[in-house]
Amino acid sequence: MKRRMSGVLLPLSSVYGEYAVGVMGKEAREFIDKIKDMGFSYWQVLPIGNTDSANSPYCSCSAFAGNLIYIDPRQLKEEYGLSDEDIRDNIYSGSCYTADYQYAGDKRLSALKKAFVNLTDEQKTEIRAFADKNHHTKNYALYMSLKDRFDLAPWWEWDDEYKIYNSAVSHTDEDDEDIFFRLFVQYEFYRQWDKLKKYANEKGISILGDMPVYVSLDSADVWSHTSLFELEKDSLKPKKVAGVPPDYFSEDGQLWGNPIYDWAEMEKEDYKWWIDRLRFALEIYDTVRIDHFRAFASYWEVDADAETAKNGKWVEGPGMKLFNRVKEEIENPSIVAEDLGTFGEDVIKLLEDTQFPGMRVIQFGFDPCGDSTHLPHNYSENCIAYVGTHDNNTLLGWLYDASVDERKFALDYCGYKGDRWGDGGYHSESCRSIIETVWKSSAKLSMIAFQDMCGFGNDARMNIPGTDKGNWLYRAGKDAIDNVDSSYYRHINSLFRR
Repeated sequence: MKRRMSGVLLPLSSVYGEYAVGVMGKEAREFIDKIKDMGFSYWQVLPIGNTDSANSPYCSCSAFAGNLIYIDPRQLKEEYGLSDEDIRDNIYSGSCYTADYQYAGDKRLSALKKAFVNLTDEQKTEIRAFADKNHHTKNYALYMSLKDRFDLAPWWEWDDEYKIYNSAVSHTDEDDEDIFFRLFVQYEFYRQWDKLKKYANEKGISILGDMPVYVSLDSADVWSHTSLFELEKDSLKPKKVAGVPPDYFSEDGQLWGNPIYDWAEMEKEDYKWWIDRLRFALEIYDTVRIDHFRAFASYWEVDADAETAKNGKWVEGPGMKLFNRVKEEIENPSIVAEDLGTFGEDVIKLLEDTQFPGMRVIQFGFDPCGDSTHLPHNYSENCIAYVGTHDNNTLLGWLYDASVDERKFALDYCGYKGDRWGDGGYHSESCRSIIETVWKSSAKLSMIAFQDMCGFGNDARMNIPGTDKGNWLYRAGKDAIDNVDSSYYRHINSLFRR
């Protein structure tokens, strides 16, 4: 990132369309065209892997697999001869403003099974070549096939010959049809994703992807690499789990429950698993944001049986030992470090040593009694400046929920002179004053969530950290895409040289 730029945050799940969630089709291309026309250079998405029971994309069963819900069924017709009726069966009759992950998953799976029957020999050869190139995808396909065989039980409860990865491989037929079907799904996902990314890049839009630092315990990643995680020898259950101490979002902290990496074992393997993961991410994205980057400096670990994250301790992470290896293996890795929350000198030092840009979020800066690093006058050039992230309230929602003093300070700081700060919508003057303050900053990349471009309230919020109900559901209707004030964003991107 050499020049000043700007970008829009909108998860793929939130892109409008007929198929219950956004898909990698013409609507996503139209969104790319829209933000290109407004002068933006980046589209930020959230993780595109499988979601958990609460619809979170940050608790996937694989760090390498794509989520079949995002597959465009119309392309299945083009490539594999599905009927018009098959495509119509994927159309969702519910609200176009709310994602329905279960519906999308069921319908897309049905369509993919029909497509699988129609594979040609040439396509089967291409799938095998894809699988040979992506061995982590093979692990995922085997894991998911076995998970179905054992009625979705977690891998550590499987029969002995299958819960140990090497034994499972030796007991499995490479030509098993169910495993090959799952490889086909991944092949098709990445075929469509590569096509969409190429379209974006040709339009001058780079994709900023998102990577959770941790992986789920019940995942292909842990099952196939148990030695790389802090697990009990016999039960294979975690010794400690990950989380964060009490912070802005939660007074009890956040107990994530992910297993802790065994960094000593990873170092013995020259951090190969992490290098594979980052290389893969930088192939499917142009830049990748690592969520909770601070864990590489030091991480919060909690007893596996703890009920909250309050009582834990900080443990030293791998630091530059990992990133020296990464930079030896991957030339100029384009990484954004999510460095929000509680952090100390070790995190600051790691950011300085890696030279990765960190993040600033203006909503966090509006303390009338402080001089926060999140206030734009304190931004360095080497940072990504956010109006708000997927974890924040919308900008208008924040203005309503803020204390009188916080709101007054925010509006004064951003030069808002009116008396109707509560007016939202596509031309909200109070929201624009804050957006322009971020755009004026020295940060080399400024980012805005799509909801804030529209001046929407907290009913359009994407996620409330520490809760597991009602999150990840927001979808941008076609009307919202059409009604965004393109001329305004084109103007501020030009005015502030973004």
